[in-house]
Amino acid sequence: MIFFKNKAKKLAERAEQGTLAQSPWSLTWRRFRKRRMALWSWRVLLVLAVVALLADFIANEKPLYCKLEGKSYFPIFKKYAVDLGVGKWDPIFLQKNWDGHEYEAAVFPIIPYSSSSLDLKNNNYRSPFGQQNLKSWRWRHWLGTDQAGRDVAAGMVAGTRVALLVGIISMGIATVIGLLLGSLAGYFGDDRMRVSWLGLVLNLLAAFFGWFYAFKARSFTLSEAAKNGGLGWELLKSLAIVALVFLMANGLSALVNKFVRIRKITLPLDLLIMRGIEVMNAIPGLLLLLALVAVLEKSSIFYVMAIIGLLRWTSIARYLRAELLKIRNLGYIEAARAMAFPDWRILWRHALPNALGPVLITVAFGIAAAILMESTLSFLGIGSGTEGLTWGSLLKLARGNASAWWLAVFPGAAIFVTVTIFNLIGDGLGEALGKR
Repeated sequence: MIFFKNKAKKLAERAEQGTLAQSPWSLTWRRFRKRRMALWSWRVLLVLAVVALLADFIANEKPLYCKLEGKSYFPIFKKYAVDLGVGKWDPIFLQKNWDGHEYEAAVFPIIPYSSSSLDLKNNNYRSPFGQQNLKSWRWRHWLGTDQAGRDVAAGMVAGTRVALLVGIISMGIATVIGLLLGSLAGYFGDDRMRVSWLGLVLNLLAAFFGWFYAFKARSFTLSEAAKNGGLGWELLKSLAIVALVFLMANGLSALVNKFVRIRKITLPLDLLIMRGIEVMNAIPGLLLLLALVAVLEKSSIFYVMAIIGLLRWTSIARYLRAELLKIRNLGYIEAARAMAFPDWRILWRHALPNALGPVLITVAFGIAAAILMESTLSFLGIGSGTEGLTWGSLLKLARGNASAWWLAVFPGAAIFVTVTIFNLIGDGLGEALGKR
């Protein structure tokens, strides 16, 4: 009895200390939290994410709530409905600017300006601490204005959304490509991927016809959508066409293979993918990005996201391949093969989850690099076009007036802080995952 009491006491003490068996990701999070710089960087990132999500409610020339002629309106929510095509502006809001109405009641955001609104009374570089022509302190430009009279604080808020969107979406694209190609190269190598020659031919034809019908035949539709702002939806349609063509090709291949025995061939996936990675790495990324952006008829932030994603997948694929080359020969993988599990199930259910550590670290550093690359393009004037202010475009405006220090200090500090916190998060993940 005493033995069992002592055993229970030890188990309780271990439970209180958090040393009982936990999932690998729980242990990783515990180790990550022990690194103070990484943990504080994570908290700063959460703050930036909240600012990006609520950007329209933090800095906007439209009121959050207003009352006109006895009716109540919520203009920011109405703007979302109008953009989605499920609503229309009331005629009363089409007659005057937002600051020209005599509101019976109104609640404005903390910053009553958007990144594109112009205050002509305070143009020509008004300093944050200088004299400003305002009807009340509520309308003050707390971080100053640029030459056109745009509010720098509103531009900083909008730039936060652009920076995080560029980093997360571009690295999301890169991660999908890197996971797919890195998994194929690392797990199957040069001798484990056997496909029928019919399936290979059909997939090559599917790649050609998918590109032709999804992009070549729809080039006019895509160009018109780019001009009118509906490119995202049309790109989704094109991707759906590509997926449908590949699905039809593989379905036909499976149907034929079911009734006819077709000779299979071995694909040297590792060789092909690694040669492709070497070709991509041989071309300077920034120069290739500049060339691709220069070819486009209209500069857009969505193009920048896609191009960065298509350029940044190589490091993810290489690290994942290296991990899978070690994992595929471990005991539990051999046991899964001995139980006759399909290779795809072993890869996605057992091998890949244990190889994601280096990928997460690479993604964290990649987001920082993507944000810095977008800022560089915006500084050069070929990044986000005329879609409002970003951190890079604010830095570009500072070149026109050396005395407008606020146009360089605030966006420069924001870029520095954001890139630094992602690098610190990457370091923290490296330390936490290295002890798994």
